[in-house]
Amino acid sequence: MIISVLQMPVAFARPDVNIETLRRMVKTTMREDPDVLVLPELWRLGFYPRPIAVHADEDGAESRSVLAELARTNHVNIVGGTVANKRGSKVYNTCYVFDRTGKEIAYYDKTHLFSPSGEKKEFAAGDHLATFRLDGVLCGVAVCYDVRFPELIRKLALEDITVLFLPAAWPASRVNHWQLLTRTRAIENEMYVIAANEAGTDEQGNHLAGHSAIIDPWGEAIAEAGECETILTARLRPGLRQHIRETINVFADRRPELYT
Repeated sequence: MIISVLQMPVAFARPDVNIETLRRMVKTTMREDPDVLVLPELWRLGFYPRPIAVHADEDGAESRSVLAELARTNHVNIVGGTVANKRGSKVYNTCYVFDRTGKEIAYYDKTHLFSPSGEKKEFAAGDHLATFRLDGVLCGVAVCYDVRFPELIRKLALEDITVLFLPAAWPASRVNHWQLLTRTRAIENEMYVIAANEAGTDEQGNHLAGHSAIIDPWGEAIAEAGECETILTARLRPGLRQHIRETINVFADRRPELYT
């Protein structure tokens, strides 16, 4: 499986500009013939204009239409980062996943909301996890702050996912946390972590970290970006995860009776 991460430079509160940026980057990326494209968190708006309900995409309609079209016309799977998605009276931070035909095969609403930024006041928290298959490979998704909750990632790992997709809008001031946490989750769960961060600035002008990475189950970054617009592409080694689990099988050595 060949994965391409689009580290987008997101224009704050300019969905028209961001959609055009996405189209441009997808066109460039497809020259490398990837199997999966991965977008960052809140790529349509940035993190995040307020009140978010005014700017949110009603039922994710525009975003879903664009992503489905790009998946279908390029015959590529897309893990669509996240968008501010208004459902009824609530706004969710939602990741939509599309297969090569443009069919939506999964969605995930961010479950852990970053209270220091006031995210809990603007968004509703999700109530389910999501796993899905891309070209036969079982995958899962978490979003940004979710990576600080190892119990969520372990639950996905216990469902036997091979790849975790992690869209984010992570700030440069905590880039060391981003790098340590993403690698740790890969190592402790013996799986690939595809960490897709934004480039640019957030609502308060804070610089976003970039440093998207494709991390293997040993915790090695087989591809990593800097701070600017970047397209990362890497091929996942299909037998590596199994080799690691045969070498250091932490799942066979777990003591779940002690953890409850």
